Amino acid sequence: QVQLVESGGGMVQPGGSLTLSCTASGYMFRNYRMCWLRQPPRRELEVVSCINSDRTRLMYADSVRGRFTIDRDDVKNFLFLQMNRLTAEDTAVYYCTTPAGTRGQGTQVIVSS
Repeated sequence: QVQLVESGGGMVQPGGSLTLSCTASGYMFRNYRMCWLRQPPRRELEVVSCINSDRTRLMYADSVRGRFTIDRDDVKNFLFLQMNRLTAEDTAVYYCTTPAGTRGQGTQVIVSS
């Protein structure tokens, strides 16, 4: 059974940084493209960043490019999202997701002074 568990969220001041982690189990993590999604308050789910299986293709939403970095550890089955220079607009629940759309429970990020 595919299972994804996100962690690392919290409250941070504008300009601060957080690193999100997602641990995956129940499938061959290293074979699949993985993405981070987020859902801001009262808004639709949006794609933040994706990384393909061999880390040669990275995709970032325009709103986070240059501030966020996605990475993966295929030995430990982890997906990461390093988030720098956070703003209030980054406030959201963040999810990691498989190509099939499986998501974890999410981790809340609140950027506020």
